[in-house]
Order: sequence, then C-alpha cells, then structure tokens
Amino acid sequence: QVQLVESGGGLVQAGESLTLSCAASGNIFGGGVLGWYRQAPGEQRNMVATATGAYFNYADSVKGRFTMLIDSAKNAMYLQMNNLKPEDTGVYYCSARFSQSTYWGQGTQVTVSS
Repeated sequence: QVQLVESGGGLVQAGESLTLSCAASGNIFGGGVLGWYRQAPGEQRNMVATATGAYFNYADSVKGRFTMLIDSAKNAMYLQMNNLKPEDTGVYYCSARFSQSTYWGQGTQVTVSS
C-alpha cells in the first residue's frame, strides 16, 4: 500500500519561490508514473509535471519555472516552483500511478498573491 503526504504549500507573492515535498510510504519506484497536479478553485485537476523513469514532462504554463525532482533514497519527490504567478494558485497533489492503482496525497494549498 502506498501513502503520499504533501507539504510545503503556503502564501507567497508573485515572483517568489516555493518547494513542495511529497513523502511516500511504500515503493513508488516500481515502474509507475510519478506526478504533480494542480486543482484551482472551480476547475478540474490538471497535470503540472510527471516523471516516467528518467523522462520528465511539464505543462506548458510551468516550463522553465517549475522543476520536478525525485529522491529515491528518501522515497520522496519534490516540485521546485520559481517565479510564481497568481495563476499558479491551487491545491497541489502528488500522485503515483501504476498499472493496477493510482495513489494521491491529500494536497497542499499554494496561494500566489499579486
């Protein structure tokens, strides 16, 4: 069983940086897809960044500003967010998707003020 716990969200001003963390229990490095997703108020949950092995994919809106990192030794993943914009506001979820199951964390709120 995999459990994911996000942390690191908060209230920041536009242009500032935040790093989100996702601590995992259970093996999340068994060939699945790891990812970060964002859900803004009234909107669906959208992909921010995913990692499939050594391949990383980013939403166009965050390319060049966000970096997804994985630390297999710590069984964790991170999302470094630079030059934050008000439109980055939302609840951020980490995810581990395998052929049989998909696991989600509880989410962490990021609010970017202008």
